[in-house]
Amino acid sequence: MEALADTPWDVTISGTGLAQSLLALALSRSGKKILHVDKNSYYGGSEAAFSLQEAQEWVDSVNQDPRQGPFEDVSIHVPSVSADEEKKVAASRAYTLSLSPFIVYTRSKLIPTLVSSKVYRQLEFQAVGSWWIYGHSAAGEESQAGRLQRVPSSREDIFADDSISMKAKRMLIKFLRSINQPAQMGGDGDNKPVIEEDLDLPFPEYLTSRFNAPPELYDALVSLSLSQQSPQQTSAKFAVPRIKRHLASMGVFGPGFGSLLSRWGCGAEIAQVGCRALAVGGGVYVLGRGIKSIDAQKSEDGFHQVTLSDGEIIRSRYVVGSLWDLPVEENGPQIVTHKVARSISIISSPLDRLFSPTAEGGPVPAGAVVVVPGHVLAGDTADVPPIHLLIHSSETGECPNGQCVIYGSVSISGQEGQGLLQKAVDSLLGSFANTEDKPTVLWRLCFTQIGSLDLSDSVENKIHHSGSSDQVLFFPPPSLDLAFDDDVVGGVRAGWKAVVGDETHDDDFMKFEDREDYDDD
Repeated sequence: MEALADTPWDVTISGTGLAQSLLALALSRSGKKILHVDKNSYYGGSEAAFSLQEAQEWVDSVNQDPRQGPFEDVSIHVPSVSADEEKKVAASRAYTLSLSPFIVYTRSKLIPTLVSSKVYRQLEFQAVGSWWIYGHSAAGEESQAGRLQRVPSSREDIFADDSISMKAKRMLIKFLRSINQPAQMGGDGDNKPVIEEDLDLPFPEYLTSRFNAPPELYDALVSLSLSQQSPQQTSAKFAVPRIKRHLASMGVFGPGFGSLLSRWGCGAEIAQVGCRALAVGGGVYVLGRGIKSIDAQKSEDGFHQVTLSDGEIIRSRYVVGSLWDLPVEENGPQIVTHKVARSISIISSPLDRLFSPTAEGGPVPAGAVVVVPGHVLAGDTADVPPIHLLIHSSETGECPNGQCVIYGSVSISGQEGQGLLQKAVDSLLGSFANTEDKPTVLWRLCFTQIGSLDLSDSVENKIHHSGSSDQVLFFPPPSLDLAFDDDVVGGVRAGWKAVVGDETHDDDFMKFEDREDYDDD
């Protein structure tokens, strides 16, 4: 086998996370000599998906060297073994658990990218159905457990919901009509949207001042924005565009849903498809080897000397990776990171009620979103961020039939965040207490994840240059958003453009012909 040092590489990509793997896809038809390495022995980076045994090996690895990636405080908890054979975890390989699950809105930039690059045929997307709010039981209800309330996403939903007062329904219709109107234009002919001063207000104040909204609607409307801050800390400038994204995505690919999830482990599957495309295109893959150092000085022909983790020295014109996949530089890019607490819980019940079709003729969803407002768990006076629970059914291929997986996330790290996650999951399961088969947690993985979290109005954060060379490129930290961050596509485009330079046109990004003949009918 030819040694890696014998080839002058046009680009070395470090890490197989989602951004790096999409870059691999973008470069797969470029004719460049591309080396793709990963210090891990598995694909996917922060978006990796594991079986139970692989999850245990990952936990052991992170605990031995917490500096190796954007994870810390990892642990696995297995409750006492149940005598009921149906309430036990199955074989390890029956699970494909994602470290960073996310939903993909039907109007996301990712969808046309996967279609134009022709890799969509290797992926299977499924519908995410209802958004639910978990809240206190209404006065007079016998059950002490909280209740789930579905969040309406259309005029039909609003009118059909008997739990919403007529006053609140009129307000919601007015809000939907307002948010779906085209932006008003300035009068000087510049065609720039007029910025509403009200958007600088906290979202509840915006709803009150503009629409006279009752407080009972705050949590439901904030949930549609997937904000990871409390309603009072969420600005209208942040929430309104995201709610508009949610509503505009409804019905694009079918009735009753506006977002999707990728089967077999979300981002992990997309990452593998990208890496597979580059391998078919002639790229070289080496797992278990990362980058130890990069010589800041380029040679006369424009190549950097790169030392791999096993000591082998290669030459590469460009080097691209993330903060955790490239050597740390004293004068490197200053990138702000955040921490969130996350958990993955395997549940003994399919929780079928959460996956009902949301419209006549619509598909049976494979995913659902449950939002537990922070004040419900921490007290009505507490300004605590919401807890988001993404529930995946067995149709995703992530768990056996008769079970489901709950992915929890809250923007408070450490033990406090894990405590809220456990309360949220237990509260959700408690709302199913009156069913014949009371659901229980069979297995739980807890961890803190470090990454990029958009807590204000969106700011493009595409790619960063090294402090020592414009040919060493850093992707931003992995997004901690619960929906796919379209800025990832922007970062991949910037990385692709840096590598290919003027050799191709911007419009050629991710636009490929089929390698084989297909009959899409």
